[in-house]
Amino acid sequence: MTDHLKKEWYLYTKRADFQKIGERFGIDPVAARVLRNRDLITEEEIDRFLNAGIEDLYDAAMLPDGEKCAKILSEKIRNKKKIRIVGDYDADGVCASYVLWDALLSLGADCSIAIPDRIRDGYGINSAIVSAAVKDGVDTIITCDNGISACEELKAAADAGLTVIITDHHEIRKGADGKEILPPAAGIVNVCREDSAYPEKELCGTVTAWKFVSLLFREFGRDPEEYLKYLEFAALATICDCIDLKGENRIIAKEGLRVLSAGGVNTGMKALIRCTGLTGKKVTCYSAGFVLGPCINAGGRMETAERAFSLFASPDAQTASERAAYLVGLNESRKELTAKGTEAAVAVVEKEKQQKKVLVVSLRDLHESLAGIVAGRLKEYYGKPAFVFTASDREGIWKGSGRSVEAYNMFEELAKAGDLLQKFGGHPMAAGLSVREEDIPLLEERLNTQTALTDDDLKTKIWIDSELPFSRISEKLVGDLEKLEPFGGGNEKPRFALRNVHPANFRVMGRTRNALRMDLYAEDGIVLPGIMFGDADALKKELETRDRISILFYPVINEWNGYRTLNVQIEDYR
Repeated sequence: MTDHLKKEWYLYTKRADFQKIGERFGIDPVAARVLRNRDLITEEEIDRFLNAGIEDLYDAAMLPDGEKCAKILSEKIRNKKKIRIVGDYDADGVCASYVLWDALLSLGADCSIAIPDRIRDGYGINSAIVSAAVKDGVDTIITCDNGISACEELKAAADAGLTVIITDHHEIRKGADGKEILPPAAGIVNVCREDSAYPEKELCGTVTAWKFVSLLFREFGRDPEEYLKYLEFAALATICDCIDLKGENRIIAKEGLRVLSAGGVNTGMKALIRCTGLTGKKVTCYSAGFVLGPCINAGGRMETAERAFSLFASPDAQTASERAAYLVGLNESRKELTAKGTEAAVAVVEKEKQQKKVLVVSLRDLHESLAGIVAGRLKEYYGKPAFVFTASDREGIWKGSGRSVEAYNMFEELAKAGDLLQKFGGHPMAAGLSVREEDIPLLEERLNTQTALTDDDLKTKIWIDSELPFSRISEKLVGDLEKLEPFGGGNEKPRFALRNVHPANFRVMGRTRNALRMDLYAEDGIVLPGIMFGDADALKKELETRDRISILFYPVINEWNGYRTLNVQIEDYR
């Protein structure tokens, strides 16, 4: 679904002594060029990128209020005070909730958990959760992946005598005077704070909670390495929450994917890996973000996030297998509903909104939990920021989710239109909000009037790492490129280009006919097998009319029946 995108190809021209870098680090100069294209310049930066491990993670003591909150919570645990964790219903929130819950139980805490219902409660802690905590005699609330924008709710908690600790990673709103608006709490662990001394300025909710757990373990004199048993959750959440894979986040993702590829540690995680067919396979960012993550999210989208939480809290392998299979089934249902919702949203845009720079679509019958996914599909299809609204249970109030492009800070743009919103929160690239039905047209007009987006901003810029003749492709190069994994935001998968390639001998493959295999004849006489994914029949029909094309590709090694052959995965062509 990229027909509507205005795509332009650009070639990186950053300079360095790639031969010298390659010799210094034992990698192909082509891989060295990719590192320079990712703005890694000094030997120290390159060495950290290639070789940093768990021992190079930053000290959690640098987290704002980290040690302070660990001391407060450790006293609560020792004094057997009732503690309630308030999480979130997405993959990041569920993973964060489980990490905190399991860690606190291991320390002897009197601990319970509350995860809001996506449809009934909406995002984050609310007055009903606070009231229930008071009724249940809870002494302390600790949030994860939420809380930083819940000023009114947490004031009510403080007024009721509850101790509140916030662990969150979302952006912090500012008042008209430019000062941060922080909710009342005993402590706020969030690297987005202006006074944060933590070297990373972007951590997902699970990593924030995970790092906080390491401080708690330290308070109790536990083995400093014990918190690493939750590494797989930290990595999965980092990938699912689309955190840039730079610095510490890259280390977490890289090392955590190794754990997942080995089958996982947690009983529930092991079962989910088995049920999704990933056992014995290398778990990549793709399989973490588009196979495992959606199954975890399916619980919160289709029923309740407690389905996914209970998977990780499974007491035995049999129970875990049953719970994992149920989540996989829920995700299949979610896929069907998403396809129908996306089709309906595209129809609305095609009929009414193609000229808009910011897309705002209302779908009364769309399952509320799927608005964010459909907004993401619109963003990918049209290359524009997109909001999708659905009717909520509250009369006259519609809930929406937004997904953005790099040039559009969604959080800041919504803040400018805050007078039209009932509630909102999020990041530059994604947001959740609620608005009165009658105000949706006004919001659409405001967002499109106030935006500074230009036509150039809305062009999809595809950056090419280098032109790469087939004669330069080798098993060593493919292996050296694999050393740059995991690929994701901030460390995009390398792209290479080659002109004047002749495609021939087409074969449509796959149960859903979504893969087109072909032979690619380069000008220098070298022939490599190629594969391209999409509507294979349409691609075949188009490519059969082309004698020569330019391709964007990534080299891979195909293993079959004991044979290893170099292949080319085609991303795009001209």
